Amino acid sequence: VQLQASGGGPVQAGGSLRLSCVVSGGTFSNYAMGWFRQAPGKERMILAVISAGAGSRYYSDPAKGRFTISRDNAENTLYLQMNNLQPEDAAVYYCAADSKNRHGVSIPSTLYDLWGRGTLVTVSS
Repeated sequence: VQLQASGGGPVQAGGSLRLSCVVSGGTFSNYAMGWFRQAPGKERMILAVISAGAGSRYYSDPAKGRFTISRDNAENTLYLQMNNLQPEDAAVYYCAADSKNRHGVSIPSTLYDLWGRGTLVTVSS
């Protein structure tokens, strides 16, 4: 199973980006999915997670009100719409799958067994 994240890049403060994560080689529609990020010198943190059927979502505080997680199971793709980006949002963004969870959301990052390489987001003030 491979996860390929894309959509990162430079953006000015207040701008928006849409990240995508294409999953291949597995049954995407059976996986709980999540977006995480890691800034230089900081630990990886959870941002948003979504259940396999998209019926449940969870957002951490930095993501609430600005980020939206969604998925298209027909296209095996996970999305993260990010609005009003700020310099503190600069990080490498990762998508991940919990291949064992077909029903609810998976919140601790330790539950995720499949990870993509990440896409870099830079935000200038």
